[in-house]
Amino acid sequence: MQDAEYNLRRIYLLRTPVNKPSGGRIAPVTRNHNEEHRHDHLHGHGGHGHTHGAVDPTIATSERGIWAIKWSFVVLMATALMQLGVVLFSGSVALLSDTIHNLGDAATAIPLGIAFALTRLGVSRRFTFGYGRVEDLAGVVIVLIILFSAVVAGYQAVERIINPQPVGFLWAVAAASLVGFVGNEAVAVFRIRVGREIDSAALIADGYHARTDGWTSLAVLVGAVGVWLGYPLADPIVGLLIATAILVIVWQSGKAVFTRLLDGVEPEAIEEIRHAAGEVPGVENVSEVRARWLGHRLHAEVNVAVDPDLSVVEGHAIAREVNHQLLHHLSYLSGAVIHVDPLQQAGEEHHRITAHSHDGLPTHSH
Repeated sequence: MQDAEYNLRRIYLLRTPVNKPSGGRIAPVTRNHNEEHRHDHLHGHGGHGHTHGAVDPTIATSERGIWAIKWSFVVLMATALMQLGVVLFSGSVALLSDTIHNLGDAATAIPLGIAFALTRLGVSRRFTFGYGRVEDLAGVVIVLIILFSAVVAGYQAVERIINPQPVGFLWAVAAASLVGFVGNEAVAVFRIRVGREIDSAALIADGYHARTDGWTSLAVLVGAVGVWLGYPLADPIVGLLIATAILVIVWQSGKAVFTRLLDGVEPEAIEEIRHAAGEVPGVENVSEVRARWLGHRLHAEVNVAVDPDLSVVEGHAIAREVNHQLLHHLSYLSGAVIHVDPLQQAGEEHHRITAHSHDGLPTHSH
């Protein structure tokens, strides 16, 4: 009798629309982006790889971080375009590889720009979660373009090693190498400074990666000096090394982008959600945590268990506080659906309907 009574309560308290959380058991919430939630307790997700086509969410959800991304894009794109001009009349494959590398770094901001442009469209009856996935699709396109370019650069380098050709305008190649170093170093200093201001470990790490890219640009100078000293193979060898490094980055980027497309989430983020929910007074257990990325925003569903003697209003108040704490702990969380269960029946396994038959249908379960 008690189970039947519980099931009736459960039917009455089904999920409510996002803007109408007062129905009881399910308390969905979305972040109001005009509110200030500056309590960012999560400083990254473990290791921060150097990727193209994706922006770390801890950066993308900060106005100052977005500002840093925009200006980094401007500087790196200007650097790469200048280098591309030198590539066209010098024929240096080392400089070609470095140009592709800098273009890849600059292009990282493109998916974010597309996402923010589409965000203005809001949600619709067909796209109820918005258009965040477009950011991931744009990231895939960028990764594929960089992959193709890196393969072309590697092919050109191998072809030049087999059939050496003179490199012209060595002074311009050397100058473009120095410009690449200065451009990357300027971005590195800028990202590190802003990263420390907003306490973003990811942006600081990006700054140090840009500094490493600057030294990669100087490798082009080494190749130019080698050619000037009478070693024509120095340029294609340096180009092949840089192209190989780009392929490694493309592999890391591809894993990051496709993991998000397949609804993969960093285990550290899941544990952060579980920990934040479990610390709320009244939560006896956190039985289920599910999350997925929608662009650079995270959407979560959490099952929490409470004392079965609590009223619906009291359970709902606990759910709202869980939402509140999650939004404080994860600045890139766009929304959460909190499902409240009685402690004895916590977890999705208790919500399944056992085998039964009705209306002349074969025995089945849900």
